[in-house]
Amino acid sequence: MSPHRIGSALLGLFLLTGTVMAQTSTNESISALPDPPQAKKVPKVTAVHGDSLFDDYFWLREKTNPEVISYLEAENAYAAAVMKPTEALQKKLYDEMLGRIQQTDLSVPYKFGDYFYYSRTEEGKQYSIQCRKKGSLDSPEEVVLDLNELARGHKFLGLNAYEVSDDGNRLAFSIDTTGFRQYLLQVKDLTTGKTWPESIPKTGSVAWAADNATIFYTVEDAAKRQYRVYRHTVGSAAANDVLVYEEKDEKFDVDVSRSRSKAVLFLTSGSHTTSEERWLPADHPAGAWKLIAAREAGHEYYADQHGDRFYIRTNKGAKNFRLVSAPMSDPKPANWKEEIPHRDDVMIEGLDCFADHYVTREREKALAHFEIRSYGGGAQKSIGFPEPVYTAFPSANPEYQTQAYRYTYNSFITPQSVFDYDLATGQSKLLKRTAVLGGYDPSRYESERLWANARDGTKIPISIVYRRDLKRDGTAPMLLYGYGSYGLPQSAGFSSNRVSLLDRGVVYAIAHIRGGGEMGRAWHDHGKMMEKKNTFTDFIDAAQFLIDDKWTSTNRLVIQGGSAGGLLMGAVTNMRPDLFKAVVAQVPFVDVMNTMLDASLPLTVTEFEEWGNPRDKAAWDYMRSYSPYDNIGRKPYPAILVKTSLNDSQVMYWEPAKFVAKLRANKTDTNPLVFKINMGAGHGGSSGRYDALHDTAFDYAFILSELGLNNVP
Repeated sequence: MSPHRIGSALLGLFLLTGTVMAQTSTNESISALPDPPQAKKVPKVTAVHGDSLFDDYFWLREKTNPEVISYLEAENAYAAAVMKPTEALQKKLYDEMLGRIQQTDLSVPYKFGDYFYYSRTEEGKQYSIQCRKKGSLDSPEEVVLDLNELARGHKFLGLNAYEVSDDGNRLAFSIDTTGFRQYLLQVKDLTTGKTWPESIPKTGSVAWAADNATIFYTVEDAAKRQYRVYRHTVGSAAANDVLVYEEKDEKFDVDVSRSRSKAVLFLTSGSHTTSEERWLPADHPAGAWKLIAAREAGHEYYADQHGDRFYIRTNKGAKNFRLVSAPMSDPKPANWKEEIPHRDDVMIEGLDCFADHYVTREREKALAHFEIRSYGGGAQKSIGFPEPVYTAFPSANPEYQTQAYRYTYNSFITPQSVFDYDLATGQSKLLKRTAVLGGYDPSRYESERLWANARDGTKIPISIVYRRDLKRDGTAPMLLYGYGSYGLPQSAGFSSNRVSLLDRGVVYAIAHIRGGGEMGRAWHDHGKMMEKKNTFTDFIDAAQFLIDDKWTSTNRLVIQGGSAGGLLMGAVTNMRPDLFKAVVAQVPFVDVMNTMLDASLPLTVTEFEEWGNPRDKAAWDYMRSYSPYDNIGRKPYPAILVKTSLNDSQVMYWEPAKFVAKLRANKTDTNPLVFKINMGAGHGGSSGRYDALHDTAFDYAFILSELGLNNVP
């Protein structure tokens, strides 16, 4: 974009502020930037608990207001002006990252029924092509779904449901073309290639019954909560669909799924702390759903099925979950038989039942591993991993009768690798390791697990990777990532893009702070609700540890987080703006009070069990004490890049917009504050793989520029 067009875009903001803004001309130097946008102030006061919440920028919620769009466009124009000197660096970074990718590639095929399914990519195309072959991999290819064709004419494409009927003749799939996570469910006839006439909006999970004609699906309410389950017959009008369950409690979402054995359908209703499941024989789709165990506050349980028994992962009397089994004929808790007892230091994160064995996905000392057991208390086998930090998770395992367990492994250094574990030999066979082009040499890098002391004495794990020639003298630049919410563990996975940072000497680290799930359920419990501030102080203490231990220094430390991790970025930047050189906050949840007061917004009510309900006075006081938007002060801040998307349904665009507007009005420094809005995407940003690379190149250029590495080859 030329400086003239940047100036023209900013001129539109005159209507918002009543102040003429400086424009750059093509003859001015790059340093002569236009003034940053200043959103107009429209005071709004919200009174709660005898307290007043002052908000000058509440009006930015008006998405259909042309003034709001003008403001966002002005911010984008200003971001382009600030980042214009980095355009050559952005191109170089993009070319580097693209040069490491095998653009025309193929996933590892998996068998399901009579077919082998896989996806492939073609050079120059943004999206994958979903394919299959019947009988063997030597058979002709059938294209099941070409996402590039579905994306034609759209700026965004998201695929949610992708479920093939038992006979392999029909595909139930759902897509979103805005980024707002509103998925349209359709059915494709795979024998003719034609799509059936029905299309069902705002759907979530989908499961086939055994008759190849019946689909169960969930739909969302006005607050985007999946709250109803319907039964649909392929070829019939959606208006005739049968409502089989409605969840009345606004804290709960519903989900439908099918067991690997194909014998059972599950209907799960769950909140952040409680769950309840019903089941139905898959060959009796019109039957009545049966309850496994009645809802009990604080009790979470999740069932799988083998033979005539349910295998149930439960936290009843077991904070980190234990495994029990129960007869399908009468699965109430009184009939539960313990299979794996609770362990204080091991979290059971998941369960997969197969015909002759079952696999538990477990986490210990912030690292994942798999345990394979025979039914009836037989032999146990473990799948462990050699590197000090890594990530491992199940791959495609749709077949019930199998003697192999497929999983994916990668680390900071090892690219994504798909293995089959042979139950007979106890050996893992590498099926594919993602190619990293451009001369990537893993021997140039090293990773470690560090432990920082939090201020209350808790040990905080840190995963770190760096180039082997690093000098531990405090001069190294570092990018420190954090999240710490919802009990979600952050794993040390591979990124070929990150090599562009490592090769410029940047150390990369993840602080596994409380609020996440790295160290069991207690790790989450001590970083949520009225203990949420542990998340922020853990991150600050981890950063201080890395500085004190000479991994980096204050003027060489950049921090990054997104969504709830963006809340983290906002909170720690308010608390310790002197500790960081720069901050990258992506789709940040920063307007905690206004969002959690508005029950009509997506996620608000369901997340009262994560953050608290500000209608409660104690919760109000506590949440307000850390809410990033409400704690912006008149003081200097580090350089900050904030990113959002106009169609984000999880963190509405106005939260970061208001945060930036208030920062601009209050910060006393001259450090860059860049706000970039994707005007055609949702929470995850650009959906096309090439567009996503451009986004990453923009972020990296900001980071490297702030670290003084913009000229490092």
